[in-house]
Amino acid sequence: MTLSAPTHSLLPTGSWLILLCIITASTVLPATINAQETVPSGCFDIATNANVTPLFVSPNDWPGVQRAMGDLQSDLRKLTQNEVRFQSAGLPHSTKIVIAGTVGKSPEIDALIAAGTLDGSFLDDAWEAYHIEVIEHPFEGVEQALVIAGSDKRGTIFGIYEISRQMGVSPWYFWADVPVPHKKNIAVVPGCLLQEKPAVQYRGIFLNDENPALYGWVHETYGGFNHEFYGDVFELMLRLKSNYLWTAMWGKAFYDDDPLNAPTADMYGVVIGTSHHEPMGRAHVEWDRYGEGAWNYQTNEETLKKFWKEGIERIGSYEATITLAMRGDGDEAMSDETNVDLLQRIVADQREIIAENSQQDPDKELQLWALYKEVQQYYEDGMRAPDDVMLLLADDNWGNARLLPPPGTAKEHPGGWGLYYHFDYVGDPRNYKWINTNQISRVWEQMNLAWEHEVERMWLVNVGDLKPMEYPISFFLDHAWNPDAMTMEKMTEYPQTWAAAQFGPEFAQEIGHILTTYTKYNARRKHELLSPETYDLVHFREAAGVVADYNKLREQTKAIEAKLPAAYHDAFYQLVLHPVEASANLNELYYTAALNHLYADQGRGATNAMIALTQKLFAKDQQITDRYHSIANGKWNHMMDQTHIGYTYWQQPDENTIPETVEILNLPSAALAVAVEGSDQAWPGSNEKAELPTFDKFNRQLFYVDIFNRGSTPFAYTVTATVPWITFTEVTDEVTFQQRIFVSIDWELAPTGSSSETITISSEHGEEKVWVHVFNPATELENFTGFVEANGYVSIEAENFSRATSTDSITWKVIPNFGKTKSGVTTFPPTHYDLIPGETSPQLEYDFYLWEPGPIKINTLLSPSLQFNASKGLKMAIAVDDNAPQVINIHEGYNWYQIVGDNINQIVNEHTVAEPGAHTLKIWAIDPSVVLQKIIIQTEEIPRTYLGPPQSYFHE
Repeated sequence: MTLSAPTHSLLPTGSWLILLCIITASTVLPATINAQETVPSGCFDIATNANVTPLFVSPNDWPGVQRAMGDLQSDLRKLTQNEVRFQSAGLPHSTKIVIAGTVGKSPEIDALIAAGTLDGSFLDDAWEAYHIEVIEHPFEGVEQALVIAGSDKRGTIFGIYEISRQMGVSPWYFWADVPVPHKKNIAVVPGCLLQEKPAVQYRGIFLNDENPALYGWVHETYGGFNHEFYGDVFELMLRLKSNYLWTAMWGKAFYDDDPLNAPTADMYGVVIGTSHHEPMGRAHVEWDRYGEGAWNYQTNEETLKKFWKEGIERIGSYEATITLAMRGDGDEAMSDETNVDLLQRIVADQREIIAENSQQDPDKELQLWALYKEVQQYYEDGMRAPDDVMLLLADDNWGNARLLPPPGTAKEHPGGWGLYYHFDYVGDPRNYKWINTNQISRVWEQMNLAWEHEVERMWLVNVGDLKPMEYPISFFLDHAWNPDAMTMEKMTEYPQTWAAAQFGPEFAQEIGHILTTYTKYNARRKHELLSPETYDLVHFREAAGVVADYNKLREQTKAIEAKLPAAYHDAFYQLVLHPVEASANLNELYYTAALNHLYADQGRGATNAMIALTQKLFAKDQQITDRYHSIANGKWNHMMDQTHIGYTYWQQPDENTIPETVEILNLPSAALAVAVEGSDQAWPGSNEKAELPTFDKFNRQLFYVDIFNRGSTPFAYTVTATVPWITFTEVTDEVTFQQRIFVSIDWELAPTGSSSETITISSEHGEEKVWVHVFNPATELENFTGFVEANGYVSIEAENFSRATSTDSITWKVIPNFGKTKSGVTTFPPTHYDLIPGETSPQLEYDFYLWEPGPIKINTLLSPSLQFNASKGLKMAIAVDDNAPQVINIHEGYNWYQIVGDNINQIVNEHTVAEPGAHTLKIWAIDPSVVLQKIIIQTEEIPRTYLGPPQSYFHE
């Protein structure tokens, strides 16, 4: 089953053809939907010239199924702009009907199965399965029926919403104001069948860290976290085929705040759970409300037992999960006295309470033990859960799985395994709560890793305020529905696919590119960790390049907004333009503040202008927030209240604080000065020699010289070179503040070998010389293909290997748009361990050329994957030429705070090359999830920048 969305970006009239293809396993993406002016003959007409086929659900069926059919009725009204008949008291008097029902609850569905008219075998004893088929003559007087049959309540509900989704109704129609396109004809092609069921049993989200944004919005919109709010959340979840929710928790209690919350969840069909530190169905704040004494089982056992017993009794027969064990009060670690024996005694006592008081269906009751933070160490120290308890593993709160069951062992624990993942977090090294910084390629790599290790009972993701995580939430839940179907190729196509589902196909490719690109840029470093020092100002034009890339993306995004019909503007701003515009502005804000400090150190006359620009950009941040709060007639007021500028430690500041700037007093008259690429010094004033990095004929660099004024009066200047083969861009006649010129070499005229010449910048106020070093070797590298050294390094994007050697069972693959610069390269499937380099291990080779022999350093930039193999550490091996492989444990000396903050694990090891010329770097896979992003080969010390040097020249 493939996906496309409406074939026009307006809200057009036309025909909607739903193609339900015969499949028995989900492909996670919607079926093909084509808009045509005429409907082919033989189709089942849901709507003809806006007249809609009546809908039917048995009155005996689940209330949640009847409610979902009401949503389908509403969707059809919006699509056709006509009335839609929906009844549950007897079949409609119509030759065609749309009927939905649950096996065992719908007499009509049961009758079809009993008569053999509907094959119910796919639904037998299945969890959340649905079967959609057009059936001829299902009942007396009915010629055709579009039948949506579910194995259980949610199976039927998911089948109903599948029809809505295929007709073009986005799950985000309310939560992101995605328009519903107008269609007068909607039809299903004949002879087709759709059967789906989920691969991961529980697929959920966690509303967390909800103050101030979600809190402010909910209280203004609903008056509190009540059943009306949660009802809208539940509908979204079910439209996304999610079935599980950890509810908002800080100062909130789902069961206690509104007595209608729990029955509403049960009616909708959403399973409710409480978080990793809220055992036995009790919210954290309820201990403040009703608890007595300390939250300490050793000193207050009986009170805690009573508290927990009340929680289990309150859950009653509602479908819910029960979190076991306990952490310290307020999501903290337990006391130092905590040990494995105590925790296991707590769990045993809790299970006794459950056994005596639970009213849940024992076939559906799920107890879980969250191995979150320090609890994982207890597990590694020997703590074990009862066989029927699910073990909920966790990432490190930054998207890196901490522990996975060894391949082939997951089934040894019958309770199964889950993984708790994060798109949002409060804690070290910084909170990240503001806007989306999650790359779906990284999410896919880690969740696919979990899937391949048979973590298949629960996938749960912390989504913070829910908005603005619409895009990664969609991906996470689509992936969870059937991980096998979300291949790397499907993941790569997903941004365009998702964009088409929200905005139509006309601009889907461009919007998909924007989604991919902004999340790559944002994932480099969380917004809350940004500072003026993040990106380098003088080496490789890194900071300027980052800002230029963001601003280019912003202009591309705004250009698309201008082309979209006005009906899509609110949705487009929320889902696409706002995260681009806000991120671009924030990065430029810090860049401008950084320039202010650099200019102040150099005495530039433009220093104070950077203060004004910093203030302007800081004000623009608030203007961007104000626009978000004004869209959809102010519907989303407060949703961007999260502070994000001016962090000084992990916790958020009380308010956004403008970066510090420095004001200087300019000289009263003109004063010439220069600065050069690759140095933060300025001349006159530095004891060092002003010199540009070396030019070479292979990389053919372009380096800049800044000519600037330390005074207030403009001056005229000239630029001359000692030789005619040094060229520079056109210069102005006069400098007020500063002028940048770019220096290059005419390689047709440059002499062979190494040369050093100068350019001179002159004015009536003095002159400065800048040295130009040129390397023009006689060799043409005729028999060499690979990367060529310049300025002491060779930089290679990992995907640009010379050769890749795989085995029959293990293959190298490039994960597109992964990581900080280009992509990621790793081995699949990610279940191999302890391979032997040169014997059983796949190998990558990179050819490179060095100009001198001697010691070198190999810097391997890797994804920040953790040692999920029971803390043993993941390994790879590396060698140059035919030297013996060096086995490297990538977690030796792993500085988690720095690595997750920088979102890169940089491994440095030393080698020696005996001869100049061509060489080969060899890398062997030993363990899985070692994902290479970039390789830097150093022949001398080079500046350590945030993104590393750009890729070196490749000689073909």
